[in-house]
Amino acid sequence: MEKIAKRRIMLIGTGMVGMSFAYTMLNCTGIDEMILVDVNQDKARGEAMDLNDGLVYAASKMKVRAGTYEDARDTDIVVLTAGAAQKPGQSRLELVRINAKITKGVCEDLKKNGFNGILIVANNPADIMTYVAWKTSGLPAEHVIGSGTVLDTARLRHALSEFLGFADSNIHAYIMGEHGDSSFVPWIHTYIGCKSLLEYLDENDISLLELQNIYIDVRDKAYKIIDLKKATYYGIGYALKRIVDAVIHNEKCILPVSSYQNGEYDRSGLFIGTPSVVSARGVERVMCLPLNENDQARFNKSFDTLEATIRENLGDIIDLD
Repeated sequence: MEKIAKRRIMLIGTGMVGMSFAYTMLNCTGIDEMILVDVNQDKARGEAMDLNDGLVYAASKMKVRAGTYEDARDTDIVVLTAGAAQKPGQSRLELVRINAKITKGVCEDLKKNGFNGILIVANNPADIMTYVAWKTSGLPAEHVIGSGTVLDTARLRHALSEFLGFADSNIHAYIMGEHGDSSFVPWIHTYIGCKSLLEYLDENDISLLELQNIYIDVRDKAYKIIDLKKATYYGIGYALKRIVDAVIHNEKCILPVSSYQNGEYDRSGLFIGTPSVVSARGVERVMCLPLNENDQARFNKSFDTLEATIRENLGDIIDLD
């Protein structure tokens, strides 16, 4: 399988999300060097030292070190996790202005230092921060990937696996839309192996309402975790590793990342969670699923939520034209 030529990855932000991702990368082969960048340079140095202590037992033999934006020119993938954390009772959208300013500053530094690789964005609200990153990095839209609903989808597949009694690897389902409260599940495109999930429900007298309640629990899971332990980071750490694996190994796999929309679902101009083909080229294409009337309305509502939030909050921070 074809792989990208260079093997350097940069992590910007060494908080809990960033370091959970970095820790998973110790068992990721195919990377020669991982560079940690943080506004707190001592934190980045300390984290690099700590990770290096585990390399002798890890699958990876990469070099881990602290660095600066000057390293961006020769970096293939940047993973951006820097930003304010979501607090108990706070929605992801309420973080928008704070994290937009952070994202803008980071991306302007990347641009100034000649970064021309794949940028993966994971600070909240993820879809809007992906849009900000695209607007301020100078990168083509296909080279900017938001974490989207990759984590949401993993939560859904696991929950359905436990409820239905099948391996989660055989649960084929996606959460689409905003990584947030307006997301939705297109149930007509969910499968157990090769069998339609809706057919399975009919054959086993299971109400779709039960699955919708599972989705609601999945949608609200982050709030519950934040209430219990103040933050979420392990799940998103692995979700980010999954996206990086797809890029590093040119997998051409389908993941529900936050991708730039160009009319695939009758909307254009923003990034939102949709099943997309991810490879060494970034997002090769958005997979266009035929949505029924209700699901299209849900997609439109999610898109409109993001669009309104951007218009109301970011006009003085980035160029919206």
